[in-house]
Amino acid sequence: MQVRFSRWMVAALASMPLAALAADPVPWQLNMGRGVTASAQNAYEAHMLALIICVAIGAVVFVAMAYAMFKFRHSKGAVPDTSFTHSTRLEILWTVIPVVLLVIMAVPATAKLVAMYDTRESEMTVKVTGLQWMWKYEYLGEGVEIVSRLDRESDRLRQTRGVTRAELEAHPAYLLEVDNELVLPTNTKVRFVITADDVIHSWWVPALGWKQDAIPGIINEAWTDIREPGVYRGQCAELCGKDHGFMPIVVRAVPREEFDAWLASKKAAGQAPAEPSQVPEGGDGNAPRSVDPDMVEDVRQGEGPAAPQAPEQAADPADAAGAA
Repeated sequence: MQVRFSRWMVAALASMPLAALAADPVPWQLNMGRGVTASAQNAYEAHMLALIICVAIGAVVFVAMAYAMFKFRHSKGAVPDTSFTHSTRLEILWTVIPVVLLVIMAVPATAKLVAMYDTRESEMTVKVTGLQWMWKYEYLGEGVEIVSRLDRESDRLRQTRGVTRAELEAHPAYLLEVDNELVLPTNTKVRFVITADDVIHSWWVPALGWKQDAIPGIINEAWTDIREPGVYRGQCAELCGKDHGFMPIVVRAVPREEFDAWLASKKAAGQAPAEPSQVPEGGDGNAPRSVDPDMVEDVRQGEGPAAPQAPEQAADPADAAGAA
């Protein structure tokens, strides 16, 4: 009972405007979060404006209904007015008021929606490609790309039949952790070009305030400007196949100087991820599950990535002579 009460208290606090501060959604949250970008803040403000107007309309309607039912009840001798006719003034009034309210909501919402799709003057571009079931990120013009997928510990836990709640709680970001995070600089306008390589996916990080479909053969655009350093999590928001629920997104926002140092280290390493078509025989644990059997088999057995296979040894001379 105490646990249930605490959950409802958290839900009530999360529904308050001043409490909707979490960047990522939290359990039992009812209200929209503010996020950490201009787009997220715009969406939050539009949501709160519409919510306040709707609550005010509801309050007026229910107060009027309660007053009418109490004041003109049959037990007090009220009788129906059979000669009532519509009031032209009232009809004009309750037609004009909704139109004014709609304009009040539509004008700022339209301006914010236009700004959300304005990718001009971006300082860098990241190409996002959806794959079954992972994400590939390319920092265009920098020669750096990474492949990001569900971390191996989450993958192992989800495929273990006897997994306990203690094991899951020991991994707080269960199913929301990846092996390679998307690192972005703060206070920088970043343009995204988003597509897919197989089926339709959807790239969604709630703290950024938008989601965008990743469709094969089509390039969609979006942008973000993260104000606060931190780690922000999301997921694929499109039913893209059997492992749709295991396709998380993790964005790590860092100051610009730290990002430049990270990008320089990646350039110096010069190790681009292997393409799925270039997976060594037997797999290396880094390709899509449909191509690399090592990904599934290792996690089922609780093992780490398979070591690179040694080249086949030359045949024994005696065997070669016998074969001849």
